[in-house]
Amino acid sequence: MTIYIDVVLIENLLMNYIILFATGTILKIKIKQIRIILASLLGAIYTMIAYISNLRIYSNFFLKFILSLVMIYIAFNPQNIKKLFKYTLIFYLTSFVFGGAAFALIYIVKPQEILKNNGLVLNSKSLKVIFISAVIAFAIIIIGFKVVKNKMSAKDMYCHIKIKLNQKEIETKAIIDTGNFLKEPITNTPVIVVEHTLLYECIPKEILNHLENILGGDFSGIPEKIKEEYMPKLKVIPFSSLGKQNGMLVGIKAEEIVIENEEENKTKQNVIIGIYNKSLTKRGEYRALLGIELMSR
Repeated sequence: MTIYIDVVLIENLLMNYIILFATGTILKIKIKQIRIILASLLGAIYTMIAYISNLRIYSNFFLKFILSLVMIYIAFNPQNIKKLFKYTLIFYLTSFVFGGAAFALIYIVKPQEILKNNGLVLNSKSLKVIFISAVIAFAIIIIGFKVVKNKMSAKDMYCHIKIKLNQKEIETKAIIDTGNFLKEPITNTPVIVVEHTLLYECIPKEILNHLENILGGDFSGIPEKIKEEYMPKLKVIPFSSLGKQNGMLVGIKAEEIVIENEEENKTKQNVIIGIYNKSLTKRGEYRALLGIELMSR
């Protein structure tokens, strides 16, 4: 079987592009074509060098992992180390799906035409295999995500919480918001968003009814005694959402919260209550937003 090096380059460029594009789609990242093409080209060049070289270093796992990190950084420009490793993990999972589909097709169609060189598996009909496996892999990924999503019923998304604040306790129903990673920026403390009307028993109404004024630096509607007691406790928490890119919340640290669900109760001390001055839902199904991080141990 004759293998052309330019074909190896093009095939791997195409496969890398498809995998990176699928990774970006899964992560819901704004995709920049030029960055994905550059990252795909880097991976393809590495593959080409690994094919024509007899050096074992190109088959080294650590070197391949570093290459993956560089490709992810070029393609998606993650803002921190945590996002970099998260994106890389999804990249590998997507690669396994694509690779599994490609290998299955190769072995089913013509396994005798497979050539292995320096850790690379090649096939004379690999270009067709790439396109077919891409379709199959996309279908597997989409179906898999739908199955997982359907298993997360509405019941799994709600929980009951108890908030202990100023030596008083209130209870409410909360929704587990998987997109809520809100934290107090200085201490990195997780934040639970709670409707302000729920907190009248724990915080003076003079504060709860003047949240916008407090954020604007106007404390004229707050009695001096309450101001002296509560102003040092209040925190300003920046947030962004679909409807408001640069929002601010007034927050106060809770003494303790208890998260109750069918499996177990979790008690957390280091939590800030973000006070929301409107209703979270029209029907009142829940009155608090709970980040997924707080559900872990």
